Amino acid sequence: MVVAIAGAHGKIAMGLARLLADGGDEVIGLIRNPNHAADVSARGASPILCDLEHASVAEVAEAIAGADAAVFAAGAGPGSGAERKLTMDRDGAIKFLQAATRAGMPRFVIISSIGAEAPPAGEDVSSVYLQAKAAADEAVQASDRVWTVVRPGRLTDGPATGRVRIGSAPFRGQVPREDVAAVLVRLLHDDRFAGRVLYLNGGEDPIGQALESALAS
Repeated sequence: MVVAIAGAHGKIAMGLARLLADGGDEVIGLIRNPNHAADVSARGASPILCDLEHASVAEVAEAIAGADAAVFAAGAGPGSGAERKLTMDRDGAIKFLQAATRAGMPRFVIISSIGAEAPPAGEDVSSVYLQAKAAADEAVQASDRVWTVVRPGRLTDGPATGRVRIGSAPFRGQVPREDVAAVLVRLLHDDRFAGRVLYLNGGEDPIGQALESALAS
């Protein structure tokens, strides 16, 4: 499988790229800063310079041509203002979805956030962030792609545990980014999770078991 990742220099994305490459998949990693190319390459991905906030849909589609699946792991990041939450977390995600559709790749996975199911109406950065995530998720769900929306809780930089909780209804918690990456690998290779919104946090069950439980819920 060839997987295109938007935001390839992010922590989840780099963990995902490494796991995919170790498993024999090919990875196209979109970056906007050329200085990040070496880091992305070291994780086994092929870095492609493509700024989602400024590239056209056609340019993004060309950058990811030949991929079988797309993962939106980009974001404005901590410290950014409300405007960039909209131009990246919302508009960037929708542009990447449109590009994936144009490029003909069927599988699309987006990393969202708990709280996007009912975003607050405020104008503060946190509220706008969840509004942006909600709008992006809605676009993905309305598309004709084989989509999955993943909404983790608070992300940590702790080591992978291999144990998570996954459900179809919101619940609070925290989860290492490395465990999120490991779940994404499973989702990309299993179309049974198409059309599902999954909430993800640390838990007691091994990842495979947690995913099977989510299917049954």
